[in-house]
Amino acid sequence: MEHGQENITVVDENGNEQLCEVLFTFESEEFEKSYVLYYPVGADEDEDGEIEIHASAFMPNEDGTDGELLPIETDEEWEMIEEMLNTFLDEEEEEEN
Repeated sequence: MEHGQENITVVDENGNEQLCEVLFTFESEEFEKSYVLYYPVGADEDEDGEIEIHASAFMPNEDGTDGELLPIETDEEWEMIEEMLNTFLDEEEEEEN
């Protein structure tokens, strides 16, 4: 995975590869990690018109390339990610209006 990349391939727990579109990435000084939010390419919206958005952490490698995706394990991280997502979505809506 590289910064600025628009698509990533994610392997699910069954070993299936899924092409996903990157919504956005950000870094957290608090948790000293980078995070990526993404959703499957071609994902169907649910009855509310929403797409399930996934998030993972990643640690950039020393050579500047990004490492593998890591699961998010703490409630604190999830809360911070949800705040970032809500801010991002609010800004997107403002741009559309």
